[in-house]
Amino acid sequence: MEMHQLRYFAAVVDEGTFTGAAQRLHVSQSGISTQVAKLERELGQRLFDRSGRHVRLTPAGEAVLPLAKSALATLDTIRHTASEFADAVRGRIRIGMIMGCSIPSFLDTLADLGRTHPGIELSLHEGDSDDIQSQVLSGSLDLALVGYTGQAADGLHASIVIDEPIAAVVPPGHTLDRAELSLAALQGEKILCLPRGTGIRAAYEDSCHRLGLDPRVDLDASSPAALLRLAERGAGVAVLSASSAQGAGLRAIPLTDAATHARLGLVTRPNEHSPAVRLLHSRLLTAWRAA
Repeated sequence: MEMHQLRYFAAVVDEGTFTGAAQRLHVSQSGISTQVAKLERELGQRLFDRSGRHVRLTPAGEAVLPLAKSALATLDTIRHTASEFADAVRGRIRIGMIMGCSIPSFLDTLADLGRTHPGIELSLHEGDSDDIQSQVLSGSLDLALVGYTGQAADGLHASIVIDEPIAAVVPPGHTLDRAELSLAALQGEKILCLPRGTGIRAAYEDSCHRLGLDPRVDLDASSPAALLRLAERGAGVAVLSASSAQGAGLRAIPLTDAATHARLGLVTRPNEHSPAVRLLHSRLLTAWRAA
């Protein structure tokens, strides 16, 4: 059994097809198929059911997969640890982030790491917070910036980056342009908000439910900037964090009875950090503390 066979096996599972695995690993499809078949012969078990359009794991494959991923993770850790002694942090970091994220310090840190450590390859994936946290738990992602209320998913370590209440964002002179508002005051307005799976949307819906109100959203968009521009043009009241509206020429009105805060956090699996992941994690936290 060779490590590259386990890597090919795991890639086929992740991509769903031998073709997808070959494209991802830049290896011929026949090479992937041959090595996986050799692995199956050595183990004496079929790992894949190849009868459908997409390959599926057999019961033996289901049992072998977590062991194979663990072995590959251990090998990567050995390589990363050895590279530290050569004064060169290398490796691939798979990063998740909520849709529409445009936090300057986050993006600046990613760009800076690419310049200072060319041996680190960054791979960025957008999605909703629940899906991203599941991918960090499964090992598909190394760390992620997610939005949530309450606590992060069980099994993850979260470093809170932002913890703030939601606000109603309107143009100056709007009928709701006041010192403060209640959520009930928004019931007759068109509501603009981020999609489900973001901390802002979860905070808005949870706060409404606590008050017995309908958390209606008339239009959602993954970009806070798009929602701000729509609010500016009179399309409705944007429910966002106050910090989202800074510098936009709009008014962020505190929602005094919104009990649930929106949190943005950096999540990782405890005690499973490669040197490259530890470096990025540390730089992100430092950048946010300095902001």
